Amino acid sequence: MTQLSYIIATRNRLPFLKINLERLIGQLQSGEEIVVVDGDSTDGAKEYLQQLYSDGKIHQFVSEPDKNQAHAWNKALLMAKGMIIKKLIDDDVYCFSAIRKCCDLMLQNSTIDICISDVLNGDLANPEQVNAASRLPQFEVWRSGKTKAFTFSDVSMLIRRSALSYIGLYDTQFRMLDWEYSLRASYMKANIAYYTGFNALAVHTPGNVTSGTDEATREQEAKIGRIKYGYPGDRDEISRYSELKIWAGKSLAKLSRKETAAHTAPDEITADLEDIYSMYYRRLEERDRAADGKFIF
Repeated sequence: MTQLSYIIATRNRLPFLKINLERLIGQLQSGEEIVVVDGDSTDGAKEYLQQLYSDGKIHQFVSEPDKNQAHAWNKALLMAKGMIIKKLIDDDVYCFSAIRKCCDLMLQNSTIDICISDVLNGDLANPEQVNAASRLPQFEVWRSGKTKAFTFSDVSMLIRRSALSYIGLYDTQFRMLDWEYSLRASYMKANIAYYTGFNALAVHTPGNVTSGTDEATREQEAKIGRIKYGYPGDRDEISRYSELKIWAGKSLAKLSRKETAAHTAPDEITADLEDIYSMYYRRLEERDRAADGKFIF
C-alpha cells in the first residue's frame, strides 16, 4: 500500500527540477511514490523526466499541455495513490524527515485532513538571508472559532487523499490557487493539524507562476476571498502574502549577473544553484531539528 505520494507539477524548470527531484529520489522510502505532471516542457525537462520514468525512478509521469497551474496540480492529485499527498513545488526546498513526521501523525490520526507547518523563506537574489514565517497565530485564532477562515501557503501542506472528496481540488479559475484553497479548507472546517517545526523552505525564483501575477489579479482574487469565505484579511493579505513567491526582477549576482528567466541554459546556472540549494537544504534541516517541533490539533 502506498502511504505517501509526492506530487510535482512543472514546466520548463529543468535546472531547479533536477536538483530537487534527484534529492527526493535519493531519499525515497518504501511505501512512497513520486508523481510528476509536466506541461509539455521545451527545455529538456520532458525528456529528462521520461528517462527517470523509464528507469523506474519516478512512479507516474505524464507530459502534455495544461490549461493553467491549477489544472496541472489537479491532474497530479487525481493520479496520486498514496493515503497522504505532499505537493512539492519544483524550485522549493523540503525537509523529508519533517514531512514524514507530519505523514506519520496523519496516518495515526485518521480524522486529520490537512497538516501544515512553519516555513522558511529564501531569495536567490540574496541566498544567505533565510527568514522564518509562521501562521500559527492565525491558526490558533481560527481554531478557537473567532474567525471563519485563515490563509496558509500549501508549500508546507500535506493532505489526506480521501479528504479531497470534501474539500475538493484546486479552483482552476484562481491564479493564487493555494491562497484560495487554504481559505476554502479552513472555511469548510477541515480538520487541520499544525506542526511547529519546519518542513519546507520557499525560494523566490525567476520565472515562477506567482511572479507573473499582476496586482489587479491579486486584488480581484482577494475580493472574492473576502466575499465567499468571510475572510476579513490580516497583515498577510493576499498582496503581501504573494510577495513570498514574487520575483522582483532583480539581477541574480550569483547566477548570471543579468536578468534571467526560466529558460536560462542549465549549464549557465546549475553549478551555482547546486551550491545554493545544498546550503538551503542544510539550513532547513538544522532549523527543523533546533525547533523540536510539536503538533497542535
